Amino acid sequence: MSAVAPDIQQTLARVFGYAEFRPGQREIIETLIAGKDAFVLMPTGGGKSLCYQIPALHRPGVAVVVSPLIALMSDQVEALRANGVAAAAWHSGLSPEQARAILADLHRGRLDLLYVSPERLVNGDLLTRLAELPLALFAIDEAHCVSQWGHDFRPEYARLGLLRERFPDVPLVALTATADEQTREDIVRVLGLAGARRFVAGFDRPNIRYSVLDKYRPAEQLRAFLEQRAGESGIVYALSRRKVEEIAGRLREQGFSAAAYHAGLPPAERESVQSAFLRDEVRIVVATVAFGMGIDKPNVRFVVHYDLPRHIEGYYQETGRAGRDGLPAEALLLYGTQDVVTARRLIENNGNETQRRIESHKLDAMVALCESPTCRRRVLLNYFGDWLDEDCGNCDVCADPPARFDATREAQMALSCVYRVGQRFGMRHVIEVLRGADTERIRRLGHDRLSTYGIGRELGEAEWASILRQLVHLGYLRQDIANYSVLQLTERARPLLRGEIRLELARSRVRERPARKRRAALAADGPYDEGLFERLRALRKQLADERGVPPYVIFGDASLVQMARHKPRDERALLAIHGVGVHKLEQYGAAFLRVIAAHAADTA
Repeated sequence: MSAVAPDIQQTLARVFGYAEFRPGQREIIETLIAGKDAFVLMPTGGGKSLCYQIPALHRPGVAVVVSPLIALMSDQVEALRANGVAAAAWHSGLSPEQARAILADLHRGRLDLLYVSPERLVNGDLLTRLAELPLALFAIDEAHCVSQWGHDFRPEYARLGLLRERFPDVPLVALTATADEQTREDIVRVLGLAGARRFVAGFDRPNIRYSVLDKYRPAEQLRAFLEQRAGESGIVYALSRRKVEEIAGRLREQGFSAAAYHAGLPPAERESVQSAFLRDEVRIVVATVAFGMGIDKPNVRFVVHYDLPRHIEGYYQETGRAGRDGLPAEALLLYGTQDVVTARRLIENNGNETQRRIESHKLDAMVALCESPTCRRRVLLNYFGDWLDEDCGNCDVCADPPARFDATREAQMALSCVYRVGQRFGMRHVIEVLRGADTERIRRLGHDRLSTYGIGRELGEAEWASILRQLVHLGYLRQDIANYSVLQLTERARPLLRGEIRLELARSRVRERPARKRRAALAADGPYDEGLFERLRALRKQLADERGVPPYVIFGDASLVQMARHKPRDERALLAIHGVGVHKLEQYGAAFLRVIAAHAADTA
């Protein structure tokens, strides 16, 4: 244990109210405090923010955090201030007076953290100002925006490489929740982080239950899903503004607390919807992907994709907005083949051939996730290079598994064919060779003379596609996105090809609509007093309204559940509750202890 460990442990408890670090956090924090660079890949809700917030409190100077959205910056600053941390956000939404006040605090050394957009950082005179000040570190949040291979590339992010050039002695950390291998390498290259320590945490969010339903009367499917979750907060994503408006209007007619959110609405209306959602005054937001990146609301209990996302990165990031408090949450996707057709048409309209190829690969991977007969979580994690050795038990496929068969022989055929064609072709060509297709391309390449040509004629195209996709999902094959999605063998394929192991795969099937599931309770770790929980939630809402902040800034649901389970009677016991730090104990402790005592007296 390093010499700084007791100090950062104390900061974790006193400032943020947490008893333990999450996996990987301590090592990242100590790396940055020591003045070294870092690249951090950590799932949504995994605690990335603490990885730079705690070093900011332990290093001299101000920490500069680059963030893409005003809402995201404001949310982080509000939460930090609630914990007694001096933080500010400098962005285009400030009045001249507010901007001057923040710059004055910056120059007087009164800020621990300054949040800023990439445009504000690289344009204008901010970099010149920062060169005159002591700097704790630079943190690049949502760092996948740096890469052309990422799902949300932004040119202004690509200019952030100048930070390493102009501030070579200031530690720099890049953080993201969604980056495949190609994107990671691009981030490191662009930001000049070749010598940085890399921290890749597991992508798994075990509290989220993943489900895919074949899209059939989607309005009725959505209503049935929401009726089981009365009073819970959630997000419904749709791809078009028109559809967002229609869905939100229909839900309101059906008696749900719902509002629409998309980029076409006036800024004041968007801000009003977001604020109402954060304050639990609107339960359901129906939105395009414009909504959510700036939302740090921990008690989102479900995310529904009414339409097919165009890539797994977006799907993972959006579903990750559910269950950030670690309590049970659900992710439902309605999958229709017409959505695939629409998505492919949009991709073909892109005039950039490289981007078309990247987007097409990513859409194929998304379709494979939806059509997979294997554990959804294994497919999802595999995409990011994270492996599960067994099925998760918390997805629709695990709850209602398909029939399985000994696929050793078929897998060996497929792997052999990939090898025989030189590991230089995609899935469609490999299937054509296996099935003995008589095409000009196959003859021209001489692949009709390979030993694997036609050995799989007894299986149809869809069956071979299912087998190959499962081999990818299970890590026996990989698809090289940077090289036209060609199939390549991995080290895991060797013992299978040699006959040293046997392989069982799932048979492809048409999924039926699964039976309704009982909604997940909040009691992830055992029962709690639901009556007390509701009284604590009412107090939280009252305090939040008085202070003009979202309820979760006071305490998250996870903290209230623990209070309702353990019923602390004094400040010492309350301080042991997850999320209760010294500053919040001083601000709110007495009020919550009074409610707990009153509930005990009423139920005695």
